[in-house]
Amino acid sequence: MARFVIVPQWQGSGSDRAMRLATGAQRIAEDLPRAATEVVDVPLEAGSALETGVVRASSVLRVREALAATLGDSPVPVVTIGGDCGVELAAVEHAAIQHPGLAIVWFDAHADLNVPEESPSGAFHGMVLRSILGDGPRAFASRAVVPATRTVLAGTRSMDPGEEAFAAASGITVLPGDDASSDAVLSALRSTGATSVYVHVDLDVLDPSAVTAVNHPEPFGLSVPALLDTVRAIRAEFDLAGAGITEFAPDDSPTADAVAIGDDLTTILRLIGALRP
Repeated sequence: MARFVIVPQWQGSGSDRAMRLATGAQRIAEDLPRAATEVVDVPLEAGSALETGVVRASSVLRVREALAATLGDSPVPVVTIGGDCGVELAAVEHAAIQHPGLAIVWFDAHADLNVPEESPSGAFHGMVLRSILGDGPRAFASRAVVPATRTVLAGTRSMDPGEEAFAAASGITVLPGDDASSDAVLSALRSTGATSVYVHVDLDVLDPSAVTAVNHPEPFGLSVPALLDTVRAIRAEFDLAGAGITEFAPDDSPTADAVAIGDDLTTILRLIGALRP
């Protein structure tokens, strides 16, 4: 895989440190080959809800269209680098159009299955997978719905009640925490019948001891070796339709722990390496 698209969106986040997500995307971009890397412009303003029930919806929708235009109709798989998880709506739409029948494996501590009526924060990064599955906020309706029965939540260990109810009723496979072994993920993907897979990685799927610069850490996450092994196993068995890496939120203040941030970046680059053919 040789194409990277950087989307330093922060407006889809519900964190009071959301601006760090733009910094994180830019830091990752510095370590990628310039000739294979494009950057999507993100509005400076926060944006308004537009009566959608989604905070900052106007800016998130603008970024969605800008990313879709950047991706175009190229069949080349793309690694999309966020920013917040909301950037994945356009990225998965692109992959699903190019690869009908694909499956999704969603490595994330959180399910991202909320709707505005049930969301504690109103932030789109907590609703994006629900939108991809065709059941999210109306303004964010997916242009290429992926069925829940071809979706695997891996490493998820924090779900709101409405998310739990939707997951149970929809047919999503949920592999929480330690249940998200390489064998279990592969078995779940095989059961979908898909031959191509989109791999989403929110870095908070990792244990907080393994990655520090995330805004919503959850205990008892995956180890770096476990995640890398599973990604490599997916790559060995399935065609990669695309991938996303999101929610890197380093502190750029003078007192930030430069060594810890460097370690996180090393982990991210190893993950990118595992995604490449």
